[in-house]
Amino acid sequence: MNRFPLSVLELAIVGQGGDAGTAIAGTAAVARHVESLGYTRIWMAEHHNMQHVASSATAVLIGHVAGQTQHIRVGSGGIMLPNHAPLVVAEQFGTLETLYPGRIDLGLGRAPGTDQVTAMALRRNNMSAAYHFAEDIRDLQTYFSADNADGRVHAFPGEGLTIPIWILGSSTDSAHLAAQMGLPYAFAAHFAPAQLWAAIDIYRREFKPSAQLQKPYMMACVNVMAADTDEEAEWLSSSLYRMFLGIITNERRPLQPPAALPDILKVPEVYNAVQAMTACTFTGNKESLGTKLSAFIKESRVDELMISSPIYDQEAKRKSFSILREAI
Repeated sequence: MNRFPLSVLELAIVGQGGDAGTAIAGTAAVARHVESLGYTRIWMAEHHNMQHVASSATAVLIGHVAGQTQHIRVGSGGIMLPNHAPLVVAEQFGTLETLYPGRIDLGLGRAPGTDQVTAMALRRNNMSAAYHFAEDIRDLQTYFSADNADGRVHAFPGEGLTIPIWILGSSTDSAHLAAQMGLPYAFAAHFAPAQLWAAIDIYRREFKPSAQLQKPYMMACVNVMAADTDEEAEWLSSSLYRMFLGIITNERRPLQPPAALPDILKVPEVYNAVQAMTACTFTGNKESLGTKLSAFIKESRVDELMISSPIYDQEAKRKSFSILREAI
């Protein structure tokens, strides 16, 4: 457990009183900090039409963060592939891998990363693209392959480069696909934990070795808030609970400073919805977090943890990652 792989998921969330510029600067600062702590990778997620999320141009942000760091892996958690032509993704990530060799990951998701109206604006006449997710992944693999030399369409740069492809998901559908294709699998338990255990079982049971991966490799993304005391960590987590409350009630705001939770959480339907989304949230000091997360790792048998930490204060956020590294 001493050096269990830890990684970070960043959405460049805009905090109260900030803007996209400060959010992106905060993401870069987190990347530099966790790199110094020995974290394995930092990923950015594609979202659209969300005023307080600054990661919509995900490939651009990945390039910025990779340029601000030296050796940590940087990638997408994920690129929502049905929003893009596979050739464009291959060219973008081929360019990133050329600029930052050996450091780029390509995590792929099937969801739109937004509402349906915005998905239509993104995909235009290609609204059935999600049904061709597996086929589009194979196209991407072809564009990256050195064996595509005789193909009529090429990704330059990209062809012949080794860019690890991951399947992302929040349901058992993605687990079946990742296992069938022999690809590493990352599950979004930080906001949709309901099917985590079933997905883990399916992925490990159905896994078929591939040219990229000989045995299953499973990563779970969870929420973590660490501090010097359990009470302080729980206080920091109030920003996360208010963020999810805003999603459920459709009253989205910038990430709020820690504060007492509003009375609407006492409504059973609201409370249950928030609890369902945050079931894989861990708070505490170094000792209590070590105990909680060690138990989770043992029970889930995950190979790596990716951490989402929507903490309002940037100094407290970086400190949380430091305490977590000591805890695991």
